[in-house]
Amino acid sequence: MPRPAPARPAAPSRRPEALLGWLELLSDPIRLRALRALEPRELSVLELREVLALPQSTVSRHLKTLSDAGWLSARREGTQSLYGWAAELDPGARKLWQLARAESDGWAVVRADAARLRAVRARRDEAQRFFAGAAGAWDGLRARVYGRGVAAEALLALVPPAWTVADLGCGTGAVAAELAPRVRRVIAVDRSAAMLRAARRRTARFDNVELHEADLADLPLEDGGCDAALLVLVLAYLDDPAPALAEAVRVLRPGGRLVVLDAARHQDEALRRRMGQAHPGFEPDALAALVRRAGAAGVTARTLPPEPGARGPGLVACTGERPART
Repeated sequence: MPRPAPARPAAPSRRPEALLGWLELLSDPIRLRALRALEPRELSVLELREVLALPQSTVSRHLKTLSDAGWLSARREGTQSLYGWAAELDPGARKLWQLARAESDGWAVVRADAARLRAVRARRDEAQRFFAGAAGAWDGLRARVYGRGVAAEALLALVPPAWTVADLGCGTGAVAAELAPRVRRVIAVDRSAAMLRAARRRTARFDNVELHEADLADLPLEDGGCDAALLVLVLAYLDDPAPALAEAVRVLRPGGRLVVLDAARHQDEALRRRMGQAHPGFEPDALAALVRRAGAAGVTARTLPPEPGARGPGLVACTGERPART
């Protein structure tokens, strides 16, 4: 007698909850539309919000539901999260999706989503092509379009608004005027009456700027009253920078920051005379040593390259802080 054919293995049994869960997920038209939009390629939350023409909070809520159920996965890219279909999806869920996708093909809202999706993807591709081609010339392009102060504006916004900042050797008040809208108080000091007259005109619209005519080696400021002290293109003009640095550290609160920006060491004697400098700039190590001897801690110094178009020798930047009280 012929032997009976072996029985086929039974299909794996699934709990009813799985099917009911899939049906519940796909019963919401927003989730169904989101799945359609994400099927071809990952999108950010903002891109998906644009495709679905819905508030970001609504889109985020549905993305979380789909992710928690295992339909979507997310990954970080820079500052944004990109959502896409999960790599492993239950075969039963995928069969149900194929049916739902086919049945929703003719929806008017789905056609509108598809048109917005094409626009979003085209814009992203265009941006990627632009940056790929412009990477080498990006700095110059940005400067021509937005000016060279973009980065400085962003960095100034990091200064805590409650700070009192001493601008020592303030000159015509250029730095003080930049700081005034961003901090509680600016104390600007210079020994030149002519420079202070220009600084007074430049900062007249700010009521939080104090101007003092004084020697930097004998500041009319209280001990520990400032959160930061700046010496910008000052030390090269002083016969002896040490007393001014000691005074700058003295007026800082414990932990207060000292920033020194000055000319890098150069051999251009004609430039030194033309600029009226007492010293032909500083090497980073030499400037750091001066700042440490003045009583600062955590001192670092580095040379900055000249800006494009600048004809000078470059700059050296040095930072430190007043040690905390023991």
